[in-house]
Amino acid sequence: MKAILDFSKPLYVLAPLAGLTDLPFRSVVKKFGADLTVSEMISSNALVHNSQKSLKMVEKSPLEVPYSVQIAGAEEAIVKRAVEILNGIDGIDIIDLNCGCPVPKIVSHGSGSSLLLDLEKMGRIIRTIKETSNKPLTSAKVRIGFQEKRPVEIARTVEDAGADFIAVHGRTRAGKFKSEVDYDAIRRIKESVKIPVIANGDITSYEKAQWVLEFTGADGVMIGRGAIGKPWIFYQLKHGVPDDAIDPKLKQKIILEHFDQMIAFYGEYGAVLFRKHLHTYSKAGYKGASEFRNRINRIGSPEEMRELIETFFDPSNVL
Repeated sequence: MKAILDFSKPLYVLAPLAGLTDLPFRSVVKKFGADLTVSEMISSNALVHNSQKSLKMVEKSPLEVPYSVQIAGAEEAIVKRAVEILNGIDGIDIIDLNCGCPVPKIVSHGSGSSLLLDLEKMGRIIRTIKETSNKPLTSAKVRIGFQEKRPVEIARTVEDAGADFIAVHGRTRAGKFKSEVDYDAIRRIKESVKIPVIANGDITSYEKAQWVLEFTGADGVMIGRGAIGKPWIFYQLKHGVPDDAIDPKLKQKIILEHFDQMIAFYGEYGAVLFRKHLHTYSKAGYKGASEFRNRINRIGSPEEMRELIETFFDPSNVL
């Protein structure tokens, strides 16, 4: 496993988030410190039905080494076929099974966190991936239960099915994204399995990441929403930089890099798609943020938008 992922020191992983952690965003966090990036969750059904949108979501930046593709699925036969399709795509190092998504549409299809209701089935699907995949590693991302907490039982099922490592979001499905994260449950998982454990849930700063690593004993942390509007968190983690010590020049550089990657991947429409990111980036610490957001909502030209981004995020505009 060391050739692909080095668990001898804490691993910093970008979590998959629908509509946000696309190739441009992943390439930025990879360039500035993430050890591992994961695709947005991709439906096994969509892959099997040759969805061009899903195949585009599989694409990766040349920087993304190693790279994990996360799939969702509820039927072994469909998952097996989806893995066979991924087997034909170069550059994928890990296939990850989503066993944690709480979204009703996903759960109603029997995938995502719905798999936590039938651990035997979840184990069979993980084993199917492991036995079918020609990629070096297989992993699973789980929650600590559906309604009731069953962290150790879930983790042991993942391990017994042959997964090489596990990422754990420390909430139940019922807890969605609001309930308190149970880091103690993640610690118990780490104590009960031999495979590496990645801790996930409400990790939004360098300080919090260090605390979670120490408290849980986890082999790494996975950051999702904590990286949106703050992709430099991976730079902080790698360089030991606390929140109040990030250089505004570095922030500007990362935001411009993100914008350039959006245009490279989506063409001119990338400027429109980038508006949501600019709303988040401009939330705190800059003069004239409200006026800036109003202006970018009316701009479609990549050249004009880039010029405005460069000016607004200049260190001289910091409050």
